[in-house]
Amino acid sequence: MIYFRGLKLLNSSMGSIMRFSKNIVLGLATLGALAACEGAVKPYLRDDVADRLAHPVWMVEREIPAGPFALTAYERMHERHAPATIYIEGDGELTTDFRMDSKNPTPRNPVSLHLATKDKSENVAWIARPCQYYGIANCGEAYWGNERFSPEVLSSYNHALDEIKKRWDIDGFHLVGFDGGGAVATILAAQRGDVLSLRTVAGTLNTNLYASENKIAPLAGSLNPIDFAPELADVPQTHYIGGQDKVISPALLHSYLQAVGDSNCVQYRFIQEAEHDQGWVEKWPEFLADKPRCEGPVEPVEFVPEPEPFVIQPETPDKK
Repeated sequence: MIYFRGLKLLNSSMGSIMRFSKNIVLGLATLGALAACEGAVKPYLRDDVADRLAHPVWMVEREIPAGPFALTAYERMHERHAPATIYIEGDGELTTDFRMDSKNPTPRNPVSLHLATKDKSENVAWIARPCQYYGIANCGEAYWGNERFSPEVLSSYNHALDEIKKRWDIDGFHLVGFDGGGAVATILAAQRGDVLSLRTVAGTLNTNLYASENKIAPLAGSLNPIDFAPELADVPQTHYIGGQDKVISPALLHSYLQAVGDSNCVQYRFIQEAEHDQGWVEKWPEFLADKPRCEGPVEPVEFVPEPEPFVIQPETPDKK
């Protein structure tokens, strides 16, 4: 009797082990299938990232019809007849990987949206680039490639800002652009009469030099922000550049500042430890407190990196 009961228990245990092993095999197969479909899953994961960033700070998603494009936006508008701060996203995966054959420019790390979530202003909006997020449908690849700053793209942002202005009774705009969004913000500031200030973070302010330094073809069909620089001498603006940035070098900003010419409205900050898409979000509340302004004497065009933290070395005991 004991023998048969032990055999029954043994058979039951073997069955459990076999079922457990089968579950492991099925789980590994599922993971393999998910890995194989990673390209199809990524766009949805990127949308989820944007939702998780925006919703806790009460930024509501909507789609803005803008000419030939539909621009994904998140907004938090609390005060009518007041200015709004508009954040414009970077180039996304195209900049990160420098792959001109990218099939989806939606960023994995939407830096500009991160910055917007740190902004406590009453009226804040973030606008994606054409072809990012849900706007990728029926969007030609040229608009996230060589024509990413084309007249059509800039016209779409002008339409979007006009729509926001009318919808929320906005008096003017403070523009903030990261990466290629800095190029868009700069050109918009030159084209519009309602831009109160301009900020760029690792901004693409000279597309010709940008293409040359990163060994890619010139951005044919795109407008170049540096061509608009002389028109911006009287616009309060601050530009931020990272000392560890491998995509946007200080030379791009330097060339832009030279093109602006003498101005007491242009400031810049060189952040030694910042990389292209890292090191900005934590510092952004501090930077927001230092508003762009026009005052004081004209500053010379030169870069003075912020001093690195001083580390006190422990004393070495005297040898006897």
